[in-house]
Amino acid sequence: MKNLKVVAIEREALTFNDGSILMSSHNQDCCESHYLDFLDIDMTDFEGLEFDLTNDGFFNRVEDYGIELKPIKGHVVRVPGYGENNGYYSSNIDLVITDKKGNIIKSFDVSECQLYS
Repeated sequence: MKNLKVVAIEREALTFNDGSILMSSHNQDCCESHYLDFLDIDMTDFEGLEFDLTNDGFFNRVEDYGIELKPIKGHVVRVPGYGENNGYYSSNIDLVITDKKGNIIKSFDVSECQLYS
């Protein structure tokens, strides 16, 4: 999980060349939504960048915005987070790394990293 390159972008996930996936996770209830929006970025944002997902410092939390992915060398890639609910439901959101089989390797609470509407 070192020197990884992004090979695919989906709405709530990035896939790396070893098959590992970085995604947002939220146990959604009725009338709410919380997620990191990877579709706000594109593959050109990752050109020439490699990531080390074994190091917990591969990202920064940006309160009331989202996260910054920190490559081994180069510029950060900012990923916005969004949340909406009526105040009754949870606002929890996690940043999760899974292996290519879907097994969770690491999980980080990034609940403060979203813009509420």
